[in-house]
Amino acid sequence: MLERIVTALVLVAVVLGCMFATQSHYPMLVLMIVAAGVAGYEWYKLMPHETVNAVKPKAWCYGLLVAFVSGVALFFHDIALLLWSASILTWLVSVYWVKSFPEFDGWYNATLYVIGIILVCAAVTSIFVVWQSSPWWLMYLFLLVWGADSGAYFVGRKFGKRKLAPTVSPNKSVEGLYGGVITTILVMLVVQYQYLNLTLIQQILFLILSLITVFGSVLGDLFESMIKRRAGIKDSGRVLPGHGGVLDRIDSLLAAAPIFATGMYILKLIGVDL
Repeated sequence: MLERIVTALVLVAVVLGCMFATQSHYPMLVLMIVAAGVAGYEWYKLMPHETVNAVKPKAWCYGLLVAFVSGVALFFHDIALLLWSASILTWLVSVYWVKSFPEFDGWYNATLYVIGIILVCAAVTSIFVVWQSSPWWLMYLFLLVWGADSGAYFVGRKFGKRKLAPTVSPNKSVEGLYGGVITTILVMLVVQYQYLNLTLIQQILFLILSLITVFGSVLGDLFESMIKRRAGIKDSGRVLPGHGGVLDRIDSLLAAAPIFATGMYILKLIGVDL
C-alpha cells in the first residue's frame, strides 16, 4: 500500500507540474511523447504473438513508432483530427466487441497493431490539445474520469448487484455505473454554475458532452480489461510500482480524451466557445 501511495504522489506531482508549473509547452509535450512510447510498448505485449522470444525488442520498436507518430501528430493538427475521428469510430465498434466477449473474439488479430497506434496517439494528442486550451479544462477532464471511477467503485462496492460486463470485468456493476454518473453530474454542475457563463442550450450541450465523455471512459476501462483477459495478462506493465503499467492508468482516458477534445472542437465550430 505504501508503494502504491508513493507512486501515486510522484505521478500526480509530475503531471501537475507539467500542467501548471510553467507556460512552456515542452514539459507537457515530452511527457505525452514518453507516455505514448511506454503505452505503445505495453500494448504490443498484449497482442497475439506466434513466438515469445522476440516480443520485447519488437515491443520497444513498436513503442518508438507510437511515440514518433504521436510526436508528428502533436505538431500537425490535421493529423490529430484524423486520429481522433478514427479513434471514436473504433470505440463505437468496440461496444459490440465488449458485449460479445468471450463468444466472439475475432477482433483479437493483427489489426490491433494498427488500432493501438490510433488509440494511443489519439489519446495523447487530445490530452495535449485540451491542455493547450486551458490546463483547467484538462483538470476537468481528469475529474470526470476520476469521479466516474471513484463513484462507480464506492457505490458498486456498497450496492452493486447487477453485473455490467461479467465476462470482461466481474467487479463492475450497473449500480456502480449509476454512482459514477451521479458523481460526475455533481462535478459538471459545480463547474458549470461556478465557472462558466452559458446559455441554457449551451449548458445542455456541455452536459451532453460531459456525459458522453464519462461513458467513453467506462468503455475504455472495459476494453483494456477485455484485451488483458484475452491475452491472459493481469497488468499491462510494471513501470508504475503498485499501479501496474501506463495503460492501466490511462485506459479510461484512451476513449474519454478524444471524445472530449472532439466535442470541444465541434462546440467551438458552432459558436460555443468554452
